[in-house]
Amino acid sequence: MNRTTLSLFAGTAALAAVTGFAALNPPAAAPAHTAEAAAQLPVERTSLLCPAPSLSDIADTSYTSFTPVTKGTTSDGKAELQAATEQSADGTSGKKKASKPVLTPKAPGTPATGDTSGSDGPAYVGTAEGRYAPGWTVQETTEVAAGTGRGLQGVNCTAADTDFWFPGASTASGRTDYVHLTNPDDSAAVVDIELYGKDGQLKSTVGEGITVAPHAGEPVLLSTLSDEKQTDLTVHVNVRSGRVGASVQALDDKTGGDWLAASADPAGSLVLPGIPKDATDVRLIAFTDGDSDADLKVRLASPDGLITPAGNETLHVKAGMTTAADLGDVTRGEAGSLVLTPTDQSVPVVAALRVTRGKGGKQETAYIPATAPVGTRATSADNSGKGTTLSLTAPTGTAQVKVTASAGSGGGKAVSKTFTIKSGTTQDVDAPAPSGLKGTYALTVEPISGAPVYGARTLAATEDGIPGFTIQTLPDDRGTVAVPEADQDVSVLQK
Repeated sequence: MNRTTLSLFAGTAALAAVTGFAALNPPAAAPAHTAEAAAQLPVERTSLLCPAPSLSDIADTSYTSFTPVTKGTTSDGKAELQAATEQSADGTSGKKKASKPVLTPKAPGTPATGDTSGSDGPAYVGTAEGRYAPGWTVQETTEVAAGTGRGLQGVNCTAADTDFWFPGASTASGRTDYVHLTNPDDSAAVVDIELYGKDGQLKSTVGEGITVAPHAGEPVLLSTLSDEKQTDLTVHVNVRSGRVGASVQALDDKTGGDWLAASADPAGSLVLPGIPKDATDVRLIAFTDGDSDADLKVRLASPDGLITPAGNETLHVKAGMTTAADLGDVTRGEAGSLVLTPTDQSVPVVAALRVTRGKGGKQETAYIPATAPVGTRATSADNSGKGTTLSLTAPTGTAQVKVTASAGSGGGKAVSKTFTIKSGTTQDVDAPAPSGLKGTYALTVEPISGAPVYGARTLAATEDGIPGFTIQTLPDDRGTVAVPEADQDVSVLQK
Protein backbone atom coordinates (compact mmCIF):
# COMPACT_ATOMS: atom_id res chain seq x y z
CA MET A 1 0.00 0.00 0.00
CA ASN A 2 2.89 2.37 0.59
CA ARG A 3 3.64 4.59 -2.38
CA THR A 4 6.68 6.92 -2.28
CA THR A 5 6.99 9.98 -4.50
CA LEU A 6 10.13 10.91 -6.44
CA SER A 7 10.68 14.48 -7.47
CA LEU A 8 11.80 14.55 -11.11
CA PHE A 9 12.40 18.28 -11.26
CA ALA A 10 16.18 18.03 -11.47
CA GLY A 11 16.05 15.29 -14.10
CA THR A 12 13.52 17.24 -16.17
CA ALA A 13 15.66 20.38 -16.07
CA ALA A 14 18.75 18.45 -17.16
CA LEU A 15 16.84 16.82 -20.01
CA ALA A 16 15.55 20.22 -21.14
CA ALA A 17 19.09 21.59 -21.23
CA VAL A 18 20.35 18.70 -23.36
CA THR A 19 17.42 18.97 -25.75
CA GLY A 20 17.93 22.72 -26.14
CA PHE A 21 21.58 22.22 -27.11
CA ALA A 22 20.66 19.57 -29.66
CA ALA A 23 18.09 21.87 -31.24
CA LEU A 24 20.77 24.48 -31.92
CA ASN A 25 23.20 21.90 -33.25
CA PRO A 26 21.12 19.24 -35.05
CA PRO A 27 23.01 16.13 -36.21
CA ALA A 28 22.96 15.09 -39.83
CA ALA A 29 21.04 11.94 -38.94
CA ALA A 30 19.76 10.55 -35.67
CA PRO A 31 21.58 7.28 -34.93
CA ALA A 32 19.59 4.21 -34.02
CA HIS A 33 19.58 3.57 -30.28
CA THR A 34 18.32 0.72 -28.17
CA ALA A 35 16.54 1.86 -24.99
CA GLU A 36 18.42 0.98 -21.83
CA ALA A 37 16.94 -0.38 -18.63
CA ALA A 38 15.58 2.17 -16.19
CA ALA A 39 18.03 3.33 -13.53
CA GLN A 40 17.19 2.81 -9.87
CA LEU A 41 17.69 6.14 -8.14
CA PRO A 42 17.10 7.13 -4.50
CA VAL A 43 13.81 8.88 -3.79
CA GLU A 44 14.09 12.54 -2.86
CA ARG A 45 11.06 12.93 -0.61
CA THR A 46 9.11 10.55 1.64
CA SER A 47 5.96 11.29 3.66
CA LEU A 48 4.62 9.08 6.46
CA LEU A 49 1.48 9.24 8.61
CA CYS A 50 1.17 7.95 12.19
CA PRO A 51 -2.29 7.45 13.76
CA ALA A 52 -3.20 8.89 17.17
CA PRO A 53 -1.76 6.23 19.50
CA SER A 54 -4.29 5.59 22.26
CA LEU A 55 -7.40 6.67 24.14
CA SER A 56 -5.99 5.35 27.42
CA ASP A 57 -4.83 7.79 30.10
CA ILE A 58 -2.07 5.36 31.10
CA ALA A 59 -0.63 4.83 27.61
CA ASP A 60 3.06 5.43 26.97
CA THR A 61 4.05 5.81 23.32
CA SER A 62 7.47 5.91 21.72
CA TYR A 63 8.34 6.93 18.16
CA THR A 64 11.47 5.68 16.43
CA SER A 65 12.72 7.02 13.09
CA PHE A 66 15.41 5.49 10.91
CA THR A 67 16.85 6.05 7.43
CA PRO A 68 19.32 3.50 6.02
CA VAL A 69 22.49 4.94 4.52
CA THR A 70 21.84 4.91 0.75
CA LYS A 71 24.34 5.44 -2.06
CA GLY A 72 23.64 8.18 -4.57
CA THR A 73 21.78 10.57 -2.27
CA THR A 74 22.47 14.27 -1.94
CA SER A 75 24.51 15.55 0.99
CA ASP A 76 21.70 17.67 2.40
CA GLY A 77 18.12 17.17 3.52
CA LYS A 78 16.08 16.86 6.71
CA ALA A 79 13.34 14.84 8.37
CA GLU A 80 10.85 15.53 11.14
CA LEU A 81 7.66 14.15 12.63
CA GLN A 82 5.07 16.77 13.61
CA ALA A 83 1.52 16.73 14.94
CA ALA A 84 -1.09 16.72 12.17
CA THR A 85 -2.68 19.96 13.36
CA GLU A 86 -5.39 21.77 11.44
CA GLN A 87 -4.87 25.09 9.68
CA SER A 88 -5.01 28.38 11.54
CA ALA A 89 -8.41 29.09 13.06
CA ASP A 90 -8.67 32.55 11.51
CA GLY A 91 -8.06 31.12 8.04
CA THR A 92 -6.11 34.20 7.00
CA SER A 93 -2.52 33.07 6.87
CA GLY A 94 -3.10 29.65 5.36
CA LYS A 95 -0.27 28.33 7.48
CA LYS A 96 -0.43 25.34 9.76
CA LYS A 97 -0.15 25.81 13.49
CA ALA A 98 3.44 25.63 14.67
CA SER A 99 4.25 22.61 16.80
CA LYS A 100 7.46 21.11 18.10
CA PRO A 101 8.40 17.91 16.24
CA VAL A 102 8.17 14.77 18.39
CA LEU A 103 11.47 13.74 16.82
CA THR A 104 14.06 15.16 14.41
CA PRO A 105 16.67 12.71 13.03
CA LYS A 106 20.28 13.89 13.11
CA ALA A 107 21.82 11.62 10.47
CA PRO A 108 20.99 8.57 8.32
CA GLY A 109 22.21 5.31 9.82
CA THR A 110 21.31 6.23 13.41
CA PRO A 111 17.79 5.98 14.91
CA ALA A 112 16.06 9.01 16.42
CA THR A 113 13.46 8.66 19.16
CA GLY A 114 10.66 10.65 20.78
CA ASP A 115 7.73 9.92 23.08
CA THR A 116 4.30 10.98 24.28
CA SER A 117 2.00 9.79 27.07
CA GLY A 118 -1.69 9.76 27.95
CA SER A 119 -4.82 9.75 25.85
CA ASP A 120 -4.38 13.04 24.01
CA GLY A 121 -1.48 12.04 21.75
CA PRO A 122 -2.18 13.39 18.24
CA ALA A 123 -1.79 11.85 14.83
CA TYR A 124 1.54 12.77 13.28
CA VAL A 125 2.68 13.67 9.78
CA GLY A 126 6.31 13.04 8.89
CA THR A 127 8.36 14.32 5.96
CA ALA A 128 11.89 13.34 4.95
CA GLU A 129 13.86 14.99 2.16
CA GLY A 130 17.22 14.52 0.49
CA ARG A 131 19.52 11.97 2.12
CA TYR A 132 16.90 11.24 4.81
CA ALA A 133 14.20 10.17 2.33
CA PRO A 134 15.25 6.75 0.88
CA GLY A 135 13.80 3.99 3.04
CA TRP A 136 12.70 6.33 5.84
CA THR A 137 10.84 4.26 8.45
CA VAL A 138 8.94 5.36 11.57
CA GLN A 139 7.61 2.94 14.19
CA GLU A 140 4.91 3.87 16.74
CA THR A 141 4.91 1.61 19.81
CA THR A 142 2.48 1.99 22.73
CA GLU A 143 2.39 0.23 26.10
CA VAL A 144 -0.95 0.13 27.94
CA ALA A 145 -0.67 -1.35 31.45
CA ALA A 146 -4.37 -2.15 31.99
CA GLY A 147 -7.86 -1.87 30.57
CA THR A 148 -9.22 -2.50 27.09
CA GLY A 149 -6.38 -3.25 24.69
CA ARG A 150 -3.81 -3.60 27.47
CA GLY A 151 -0.42 -4.83 26.33
CA LEU A 152 1.93 -3.80 23.53
CA GLN A 153 0.61 -2.09 20.39
CA GLY A 154 2.77 -1.26 17.41
CA VAL A 155 2.35 0.11 13.89
CA ASN A 156 4.56 1.26 11.06
CA CYS A 157 3.67 4.78 10.00
CA THR A 158 2.53 4.60 6.38
CA ALA A 159 2.20 6.67 3.23
CA ALA A 160 -1.10 8.27 2.24
CA ASP A 161 -3.22 6.32 -0.24
CA THR A 162 -6.78 6.02 -1.54
CA ASP A 163 -7.75 2.35 -1.01
CA PHE A 164 -7.25 0.02 1.98
CA TRP A 165 -8.48 -3.47 2.99
CA PHE A 166 -8.49 -4.66 6.62
CA PRO A 167 -9.63 -8.28 7.15
CA GLY A 168 -9.63 -9.10 10.88
CA ALA A 169 -11.62 -6.27 12.44
CA SER A 170 -14.67 -6.92 14.65
CA THR A 171 -17.78 -5.42 16.24
CA ALA A 172 -18.29 -8.38 18.60
CA SER A 173 -19.08 -7.91 22.27
CA GLY A 174 -15.88 -7.04 24.13
CA ARG A 175 -14.19 -5.56 21.06
CA THR A 176 -13.62 -1.84 20.51
CA ASP A 177 -12.23 -1.29 17.01
CA TYR A 178 -11.45 2.04 15.40
CA VAL A 179 -10.46 3.01 11.87
CA HIS A 180 -7.92 5.83 12.18
CA LEU A 181 -7.85 8.20 9.20
CA THR A 182 -5.09 10.82 8.86
CA ASN A 183 -5.19 13.57 6.24
CA PRO A 184 -1.81 15.18 5.43
CA ASP A 185 -3.06 17.66 2.84
CA ASP A 186 -4.35 21.24 2.77
CA SER A 187 -7.86 20.26 1.63
CA ALA A 188 -10.42 17.96 3.25
CA ALA A 189 -10.59 14.28 2.28
CA VAL A 190 -13.88 12.44 1.78
CA VAL A 191 -13.90 8.76 2.72
CA ASP A 192 -16.32 5.82 2.52
CA ILE A 193 -15.99 2.95 5.02
CA GLU A 194 -17.62 -0.37 4.08
CA LEU A 195 -17.97 -3.35 6.42
CA TYR A 196 -18.22 -6.95 5.15
CA GLY A 197 -19.25 -9.80 7.44
CA LYS A 198 -20.01 -13.51 7.07
CA ASP A 199 -23.18 -12.81 5.07
CA GLY A 200 -21.92 -9.93 2.95
CA GLN A 201 -21.86 -6.16 3.29
CA LEU A 202 -23.39 -4.73 6.47
CA LYS A 203 -26.11 -2.17 5.90
CA SER A 204 -25.00 1.33 6.87
CA THR A 205 -25.21 4.85 5.52
CA VAL A 206 -23.18 6.39 8.34
CA GLY A 207 -19.93 5.22 6.76
CA GLU A 208 -20.52 7.14 3.56
CA GLY A 209 -18.95 10.52 2.91
CA ILE A 210 -16.90 10.86 6.10
CA THR A 211 -14.99 14.14 6.01
CA VAL A 212 -11.43 14.23 7.35
CA ALA A 213 -10.29 17.81 7.92
CA PRO A 214 -6.97 19.05 6.53
CA HIS A 215 -3.92 18.16 8.64
CA ALA A 216 -6.02 16.13 11.07
CA GLY A 217 -6.62 12.63 12.33
CA GLU A 218 -10.10 11.11 12.64
CA PRO A 219 -10.78 7.90 14.64
CA VAL A 220 -14.03 6.20 13.58
CA LEU A 221 -15.54 3.62 15.96
CA LEU A 222 -16.74 0.66 13.89
CA SER A 223 -19.69 -0.08 16.15
CA THR A 224 -21.15 3.34 15.26
CA LEU A 225 -21.31 2.34 11.59
CA SER A 226 -23.54 -0.72 12.11
CA ASP A 227 -25.66 -2.30 14.86
CA GLU A 228 -24.68 -5.81 13.79
CA LYS A 229 -22.34 -7.75 16.07
CA GLN A 230 -19.85 -9.64 13.94
CA THR A 231 -16.81 -11.57 15.16
CA ASP A 232 -14.91 -11.28 11.88
CA LEU A 233 -15.17 -8.26 9.62
CA THR A 234 -13.35 -6.94 6.59
CA VAL A 235 -13.12 -3.14 6.50
CA HIS A 236 -12.77 -1.37 3.16
CA VAL A 237 -11.61 2.25 3.23
CA ASN A 238 -12.22 3.98 -0.10
CA VAL A 239 -11.21 7.63 -0.54
CA ARG A 240 -13.57 9.60 -2.79
CA SER A 241 -11.44 12.74 -2.85
CA GLY A 242 -8.02 13.52 -1.45
CA ARG A 243 -5.90 10.86 0.26
CA VAL A 244 -5.40 9.56 3.78
CA GLY A 245 -3.36 7.20 5.90
CA ALA A 246 -5.48 4.41 7.38
CA SER A 247 -4.98 1.82 10.14
CA VAL A 248 -7.35 -0.21 12.33
CA GLN A 249 -6.87 -0.26 16.11
CA ALA A 250 -8.36 -3.55 17.35
CA LEU A 251 -8.87 -3.60 21.13
CA ASP A 252 -10.27 -6.39 23.30
CA ASP A 253 -11.50 -6.22 26.90
CA LYS A 254 -9.79 -9.49 27.88
CA THR A 255 -7.11 -10.40 25.33
CA GLY A 256 -5.32 -7.10 24.74
CA GLY A 257 -5.08 -5.62 21.30
CA ASP A 258 -2.91 -4.20 18.57
CA TRP A 259 -2.88 -2.30 15.30
CA LEU A 260 -4.11 -4.06 12.18
CA ALA A 261 -2.23 -2.78 9.15
CA ALA A 262 -3.77 -2.94 5.68
CA SER A 263 -3.47 -6.20 3.78
CA ALA A 264 -1.40 -6.31 0.62
CA ASP A 265 -3.33 -5.57 -2.57
CA PRO A 266 -5.80 -8.34 -3.50
CA ALA A 267 -3.98 -11.25 -5.17
CA GLY A 268 -4.48 -14.91 -5.99
CA SER A 269 -1.56 -16.00 -3.76
CA LEU A 270 -0.67 -14.46 -0.40
CA VAL A 271 2.04 -14.82 2.25
CA LEU A 272 1.49 -14.00 5.94
CA PRO A 273 4.93 -14.25 7.61
CA GLY A 274 6.22 -14.42 11.15
CA ILE A 275 3.78 -16.38 13.32
CA PRO A 276 5.42 -16.64 16.77
CA LYS A 277 6.48 -20.17 17.65
CA ASP A 278 4.65 -19.97 20.99
CA ALA A 279 1.33 -18.84 19.50
CA THR A 280 -1.52 -20.55 21.34
CA ASP A 281 -4.19 -19.68 18.77
CA VAL A 282 -4.09 -18.46 15.16
CA ARG A 283 -7.22 -17.33 13.29
CA LEU A 284 -7.22 -16.74 9.52
CA ILE A 285 -9.59 -14.12 8.09
CA ALA A 286 -9.98 -13.76 4.30
CA PHE A 287 -12.17 -11.83 1.87
CA THR A 288 -12.66 -11.55 -1.87
CA ASP A 289 -14.36 -8.56 -3.47
CA GLY A 290 -15.79 -9.83 -6.73
CA ASP A 291 -18.30 -12.13 -8.37
CA SER A 292 -16.32 -15.35 -8.02
CA ASP A 293 -15.64 -17.48 -4.94
CA ALA A 294 -12.03 -18.24 -4.06
CA ASP A 295 -10.70 -21.68 -3.14
CA LEU A 296 -7.34 -21.52 -1.40
CA LYS A 297 -4.78 -24.13 -0.50
CA VAL A 298 -3.54 -23.45 3.05
CA ARG A 299 0.05 -24.36 3.90
CA LEU A 300 2.45 -23.56 6.70
CA ALA A 301 6.07 -22.73 5.87
CA SER A 302 7.84 -24.33 8.84
CA PRO A 303 11.60 -24.59 9.57
CA ASP A 304 11.52 -27.96 7.78
CA GLY A 305 9.46 -26.96 4.73
CA LEU A 306 5.87 -26.52 3.57
CA ILE A 307 3.26 -28.59 5.44
CA THR A 308 -0.53 -28.73 5.30
CA PRO A 309 -2.34 -28.08 8.61
CA ALA A 310 -4.49 -31.07 9.49
CA GLY A 311 -8.17 -30.21 9.18
CA ASN A 312 -7.46 -26.90 7.41
CA GLU A 313 -6.13 -28.06 4.07
CA THR A 314 -8.22 -25.58 2.09
CA LEU A 315 -10.33 -22.46 2.63
CA HIS A 316 -13.45 -21.60 0.61
CA VAL A 317 -14.06 -17.83 0.48
CA LYS A 318 -17.47 -16.80 -0.81
CA ALA A 319 -17.59 -13.72 -3.00
CA GLY A 320 -18.29 -10.54 -1.03
CA MET A 321 -18.28 -12.36 2.33
CA THR A 322 -15.69 -12.55 5.11
CA THR A 323 -14.54 -16.10 5.88
CA ALA A 324 -12.57 -17.18 8.96
CA ALA A 325 -10.85 -20.39 10.04
CA ASP A 326 -9.46 -21.23 13.47
CA LEU A 327 -6.03 -22.83 12.98
CA GLY A 328 -5.34 -23.34 16.70
CA ASP A 329 -1.70 -23.72 17.74
CA VAL A 330 -0.71 -24.35 14.12
CA THR A 331 3.01 -23.63 14.60
CA ARG A 332 3.37 -26.22 17.43
CA GLY A 333 6.42 -24.60 18.97
CA GLU A 334 8.23 -23.73 15.76
CA ALA A 335 8.54 -20.61 13.63
CA GLY A 336 5.98 -20.45 10.82
CA SER A 337 4.40 -18.43 8.04
CA LEU A 338 1.10 -19.03 6.27
CA VAL A 339 1.11 -19.45 2.48
CA LEU A 340 -2.17 -19.21 0.56
CA THR A 341 -2.37 -20.31 -3.09
CA PRO A 342 -5.32 -21.00 -5.41
CA THR A 343 -6.43 -24.63 -5.71
CA ASP A 344 -7.61 -23.99 -9.27
CA GLN A 345 -8.79 -20.64 -10.62
CA SER A 346 -6.91 -17.64 -9.25
CA VAL A 347 -9.23 -15.14 -7.55
CA PRO A 348 -7.84 -11.98 -5.85
CA VAL A 349 -8.20 -12.09 -2.05
CA VAL A 350 -7.05 -10.16 1.00
CA ALA A 351 -6.22 -11.85 4.29
CA ALA A 352 -4.86 -11.41 7.81
CA LEU A 353 -4.09 -13.49 10.90
CA ARG A 354 -5.17 -12.80 14.46
CA VAL A 355 -2.46 -14.32 16.67
CA THR A 356 -2.85 -15.05 20.38
CA ARG A 357 -0.10 -15.78 22.92
CA GLY A 358 -0.64 -16.85 26.52
CA LYS A 359 -3.58 -18.62 28.15
CA GLY A 360 -6.59 -17.84 30.32
CA GLY A 361 -6.56 -14.31 31.72
CA LYS A 362 -3.00 -13.69 30.53
CA GLN A 363 -3.59 -13.61 26.80
CA GLU A 364 -2.43 -10.98 24.34
CA THR A 365 -3.21 -10.61 20.61
CA ALA A 366 -1.49 -9.21 17.53
CA TYR A 367 -2.17 -9.20 13.79
CA ILE A 368 -0.29 -10.26 10.66
CA PRO A 369 -1.71 -8.98 7.36
CA ALA A 370 -0.76 -10.50 4.03
CA THR A 371 2.27 -8.58 2.80
CA ALA A 372 4.45 -7.95 -0.23
CA PRO A 373 7.98 -9.42 -0.40
CA VAL A 374 10.99 -7.59 1.00
CA GLY A 375 12.01 -6.64 -2.55
CA THR A 376 15.21 -4.58 -2.67
CA ARG A 377 15.32 -3.66 1.03
CA ALA A 378 13.08 -3.50 4.09
CA THR A 379 13.65 -1.78 7.41
CA SER A 380 12.29 -2.31 10.92
CA ALA A 381 12.87 0.31 13.64
CA ASP A 382 12.58 0.25 17.46
CA ASN A 383 14.37 -3.03 18.22
CA SER A 384 15.90 -4.11 21.50
CA GLY A 385 18.43 -6.86 22.10
CA LYS A 386 16.21 -9.35 23.95
CA GLY A 387 12.68 -8.41 22.87
CA THR A 388 13.11 -8.68 19.09
CA THR A 389 12.48 -11.67 16.81
CA LEU A 390 13.16 -11.43 13.07
CA SER A 391 11.32 -14.04 10.99
CA LEU A 392 12.11 -14.66 7.30
CA THR A 393 10.44 -17.01 4.83
CA ALA A 394 11.14 -17.99 1.21
CA PRO A 395 8.07 -19.97 0.08
CA THR A 396 9.06 -20.55 -3.57
CA GLY A 397 12.84 -21.06 -3.54
CA THR A 398 16.06 -20.75 -1.57
CA ALA A 399 17.30 -17.21 -0.92
CA GLN A 400 20.32 -15.51 0.59
CA VAL A 401 19.69 -12.45 2.77
CA LYS A 402 21.87 -9.81 4.42
CA VAL A 403 20.63 -8.43 7.75
CA THR A 404 22.18 -5.29 9.20
CA ALA A 405 21.70 -3.97 12.73
CA SER A 406 22.20 -0.21 12.78
CA ALA A 407 23.99 1.81 15.40
CA GLY A 408 21.91 2.33 18.53
CA SER A 409 19.94 5.51 19.15
CA GLY A 410 22.28 6.21 22.08
CA GLY A 411 25.45 4.64 20.74
CA GLY A 412 26.94 1.47 19.26
CA LYS A 413 28.38 0.20 15.98
CA ALA A 414 26.46 -1.36 13.09
CA VAL A 415 26.86 -5.11 12.48
CA SER A 416 25.78 -7.31 9.53
CA LYS A 417 25.12 -11.04 9.06
CA THR A 418 24.18 -13.14 6.04
CA PHE A 419 21.58 -15.93 6.17
CA THR A 420 20.39 -18.62 3.78
CA ILE A 421 16.64 -19.30 3.86
CA LYS A 422 15.86 -22.68 2.32
CA SER A 423 12.99 -23.10 -0.11
CA GLY A 424 9.59 -23.41 1.54
CA THR A 425 10.88 -22.68 5.05
CA THR A 426 10.53 -20.05 7.75
CA GLN A 427 13.41 -19.18 10.05
CA ASP A 428 13.55 -17.06 13.18
CA VAL A 429 17.07 -15.91 12.37
CA ASP A 430 19.71 -15.04 14.94
CA ALA A 431 19.63 -11.39 13.92
CA PRO A 432 22.65 -9.26 14.83
CA ALA A 433 22.63 -6.51 17.43
CA PRO A 434 24.98 -3.52 17.35
CA SER A 435 28.20 -3.82 19.31
CA GLY A 436 28.19 -1.51 22.33
CA LEU A 437 24.42 -0.99 21.98
CA LYS A 438 22.79 1.92 23.77
CA GLY A 439 19.12 2.60 23.15
CA THR A 440 17.16 1.01 20.30
CA TYR A 441 18.33 0.03 16.83
CA ALA A 442 16.99 -0.71 13.35
CA LEU A 443 17.20 -3.92 11.34
CA THR A 444 17.61 -3.69 7.57
CA VAL A 445 16.93 -6.76 5.42
CA GLU A 446 18.44 -6.96 1.91
CA PRO A 447 18.00 -10.05 -0.31
CA ILE A 448 21.26 -10.91 -2.07
CA SER A 449 20.18 -13.72 -4.39
CA GLY A 450 17.53 -16.35 -4.99
CA ALA A 451 13.75 -16.39 -4.64
CA PRO A 452 11.52 -13.69 -3.09
CA VAL A 453 11.78 -13.31 0.68
CA TYR A 454 9.01 -12.23 3.07
CA GLY A 455 9.60 -11.05 6.62
CA ALA A 456 8.14 -9.87 9.90
CA ARG A 457 9.52 -8.50 13.15
CA THR A 458 8.02 -9.28 16.57
CA LEU A 459 8.55 -7.05 19.61
CA ALA A 460 7.83 -8.68 22.97
CA ALA A 461 7.63 -7.27 26.50
CA THR A 462 6.13 -9.42 29.26
CA GLU A 463 4.61 -7.52 32.19
CA ASP A 464 2.78 -9.06 35.18
CA GLY A 465 2.97 -12.43 33.43
CA ILE A 466 1.13 -11.15 30.33
CA PRO A 467 3.11 -11.76 27.11
CA GLY A 468 2.71 -8.38 25.45
CA PHE A 469 3.78 -8.42 21.80
CA THR A 470 3.29 -6.72 18.45
CA ILE A 471 4.17 -7.82 14.89
CA GLN A 472 5.08 -5.70 11.87
CA THR A 473 5.62 -7.12 8.38
CA LEU A 474 8.58 -6.07 6.20
CA PRO A 475 7.56 -5.06 2.68
CA ASP A 476 9.99 -3.16 0.44
CA ASP A 477 10.81 0.28 1.88
CA ARG A 478 10.56 1.87 -1.60
CA GLY A 479 13.83 3.70 -1.07
CA THR A 480 14.54 3.78 -4.80
CA VAL A 481 12.46 4.38 -7.88
CA ALA A 482 12.97 3.40 -11.52
CA VAL A 483 13.84 6.37 -13.74
CA PRO A 484 13.93 5.53 -17.48
CA GLU A 485 16.98 6.40 -19.54
CA ALA A 486 16.07 9.24 -21.92
CA ASP A 487 17.59 10.41 -25.20
CA GLN A 488 16.88 13.60 -27.11
CA ASP A 489 14.85 13.25 -30.31
CA VAL A 490 15.40 16.49 -32.19
CA SER A 491 13.20 15.33 -35.05
CA VAL A 492 10.14 16.41 -33.09
CA LEU A 493 11.49 19.99 -33.13
CA GLN A 494 12.01 20.00 -36.90
CA LYS A 495 8.45 19.05 -37.92
